Amino acid sequence: MLYADESGFSLWTPVTYSYYFQGEQKRQEQTPSRGRRVSLLGFFQPLLGFVYGLVIGSFTSERYSKMMDAQAETAQPVLAQTGRMRVIVQDHGPIHTSKAVPQKWPEWEAKGLYLFFLAKYCSEMNPYAFGGAKPYEGEWHQIKAHELGGRMFEDELDLSYAVIDGIEARATAGSYEVERYKFPSQSATLQCSIL
Repeated sequence: MLYADESGFSLWTPVTYSYYFQGEQKRQEQTPSRGRRVSLLGFFQPLLGFVYGLVIGSFTSERYSKMMDAQAETAQPVLAQTGRMRVIVQDHGPIHTSKAVPQKWPEWEAKGLYLFFLAKYCSEMNPYAFGGAKPYEGEWHQIKAHELGGRMFEDELDLSYAVIDGIEARATAGSYEVERYKFPSQSATLQCSIL
């Protein structure tokens, strides 16, 4: 069972709690532009692994489908050998339920990938999502607060590398494997927007 969720990161990360000179407010330099968002879609299998895709801009249904296709390909030999399905728990986000995506469900299920949808507006049922329920802290919160907290980045590429490093650091600390899904590019323009 894997838990799927998305998150976004910007060049300006939240300022962390800290001390500063008495009578003065903490100040932090900012870049001239807030830049574009770096978005992440991750599949977390507690204590075992984390698979994620990273894009500059927003995740689309097409990119989501490509990652799900890869999960279905991974699930297919397991289904053939053991009869076990790979289950992905996720919310009802727009990219998960857009017009084209439900048409792929039968194909994914035939390969051994089953999608379990949480009840609407109940994201607290996913203990691994940002702001998830205890006893687990949200993975996104941990990356944002501890790996990127209070940092400013010059551009989206620097931010992307910092997110990748943060994910690697979390995996090392948690003793689980991490894998980054790399989107196939079809043009030079697309290649610039996908990491």
